[in-house]
Amino acid sequence: MSPAFLPGFALGFSLILAIGAQNAFVLRQGLRREHVFAVCLACALSDAILIAAGVAGFGALAQALPWLEPVMRYGGAAFLLWYGALNLLSAWRGGETLQAEDGRGRGLWRTLGVVLALTWLNPHVYLDTVVLLGSVSAQYDDRLWFALGAICASFVFFFTLGYGARLLAPLFARPRAWQVLDLLIALVMWAIAARLLVM
Repeated sequence: MSPAFLPGFALGFSLILAIGAQNAFVLRQGLRREHVFAVCLACALSDAILIAAGVAGFGALAQALPWLEPVMRYGGAAFLLWYGALNLLSAWRGGETLQAEDGRGRGLWRTLGVVLALTWLNPHVYLDTVVLLGSVSAQYDDRLWFALGAICASFVFFFTLGYGARLLAPLFARPRAWQVLDLLIALVMWAIAARLLVM
C-alpha cells in the first residue's frame, strides 16, 4: 500500500464527517431500516465518482465554467429549503415510530431519487470532493492511492452510519424522538441552504 492511502483516507473521512443533508438522510434511513444498503451504496459510489473526477483534474472544469457554481448553489438551496419544509411538516404531525410494519416508507426508487438529489445538488460536495481532494492529491506522486484512500473512507463512513443507526432504535421507538430528529434535520437543511444563499 502506498503512503498516499492514509492521508487520502483521513482527509476524505474528515470532509464527510460533518452533519449535513446527505448524512442526516442516511441516518434517518438507517433508523427506519429502509433501503439502507442501496442508500449507503448510492452515497459512497457518488463520492467515488466525484473523487475520481477531482483527482483526474476535473476541478479545472468548474473553474473554466463560472456559471456552473451559481446554478448549482441556487438549485441546491431551493431543494434543501423544500426538503427541510417536508421534515418540519413531519415533525409537526408527529406520531412516527420505528415500527417497520406500518408500511408508510418510501419506495426504493423514490428513496434513491431523494438521496441522489441531496448528494448531487449540493455544491459543497463539488468543493470538497472535486476541488479540494483533487488539488490536495496533486501533492502526491501516487494520486491513485490517495483517491482510493478517500473512496474507502466514504464507503466506511456511509455504511457505518447507515447500519450503526440501528443502535439508536430503542430511543426512536418513541414518537417524540422522531419529532426531534425531523426538526433537527429541517434545521440542518435550512442552515445549509442559508449558507449557500449568502456565499
